[in-house]
Amino acid sequence: MQFQDIRLAVVGLGYVGLPLAVEFGRKRSVVGFDINQRRIDELKNGNDFTLETTREELAAAKYLTYTTNIDDLRDCNCYIVTVPTPIDEHKRPDLTPLIKASETVGKVLKKGDIVIYESTVYPGCTEEDCVPVLERVSGLKFNQDFYCGYSPERINPGDKEHRVTTIRKVTSGSTSEVADLVDELYNEIITVGTHKAESIKVAEAAKVIENTQRDLNIALINELALIFNKMGIDTEAVLKAAGSKWNFLPFRPGLVGGHCIGVDPYYLTHKAQAIGYHPEIILAGRRLNDSMGTYVVAQLVKAMTKKRIQVEGARVLVMGLAFKENCPDLRNTRIVDIVAELKDYNCVVDVYDPWVSLQEAQHEYGITPIGTPKPGSYDAIILAVAHHQFKDMGASAIRALGKPDAVLYDLKYVLDPQGADLRL
Repeated sequence: MQFQDIRLAVVGLGYVGLPLAVEFGRKRSVVGFDINQRRIDELKNGNDFTLETTREELAAAKYLTYTTNIDDLRDCNCYIVTVPTPIDEHKRPDLTPLIKASETVGKVLKKGDIVIYESTVYPGCTEEDCVPVLERVSGLKFNQDFYCGYSPERINPGDKEHRVTTIRKVTSGSTSEVADLVDELYNEIITVGTHKAESIKVAEAAKVIENTQRDLNIALINELALIFNKMGIDTEAVLKAAGSKWNFLPFRPGLVGGHCIGVDPYYLTHKAQAIGYHPEIILAGRRLNDSMGTYVVAQLVKAMTKKRIQVEGARVLVMGLAFKENCPDLRNTRIVDIVAELKDYNCVVDVYDPWVSLQEAQHEYGITPIGTPKPGSYDAIILAVAHHQFKDMGASAIRALGKPDAVLYDLKYVLDPQGADLRL
């Protein structure tokens, strides 16, 4: 296959796939495929609920079409798979979306076609888990009849500065010729260039350690916060002081959720255990980060008790449900840990988040966010996400939502130190 002969399809139009399809759709014919008809209808009407693309950007992708019909993929010869790779309730990789997407592509795969995966996986997953599905469904032979590539996504939800075109892309292919072609394809839209990895496994490993490294760094800062809190030292003040040295890394404590950092390390540890190695540091960091919701509520309950506030039956306002500020992304949000822990204390919990979809919150977590909170209603307030709306309110307006002696816990350093009763 020659570069000019590529007829592209993007399979999965979520936070990763849509921005990619839109950028390619400015330059070449692209079929955007998703199994969710509602999502397709929304995009055809120029709306993107993820807010990763604007109406103007969608309109500018004049060569991009949307479909749920697998037959519309048959004329394509290069498929980019961008589906979620979550974990299950036992924190094991759930490859179901990836396998199903591979089955879909396998039904339309032809001789000479290329399948490129962007989903975050463990090293070896593309060739050991996805390729056999493509072979089984298509009846074709890998690296003889069809080929594969891997180019891990680096989308940062809600980030309007670092976009798909301005983040350097790792590329790879199952043969040297395919690797060159995959690299050339991505260079069509990536303005800052690419890094061609030596193999698909190297590219897979590079992606999974990006977020494992961040996870461990945050775990270290979380542990330091636990220590400093016991010592009565303000963690943010310590980090600012340490940050005066040029090579101190600017991590902050907090809940670790989202589609990557709180998930990807489990893909790596799963593979490590499968080959007989028990990873200690990575899993220790995961345990600590996963325990932060419980710690936050324990600190809140202690502060309420000191103020002689009855914990059972107390009304608590949790401000924020998205996994990060200024975006509607609810994937793997750990705010739900705080909500669940508060309910274990028999608190009455209201969740307020002007960014998220009420239907999605209810569907994913059984939580129905409220409208604008009523002032003077709450015994405690947890400022859990640093949305700009909350920053704009300021300490006095946020405190006004609570009763006169309410406890205000600022998890994200939104307020000045004197503005809150508790900080991480």
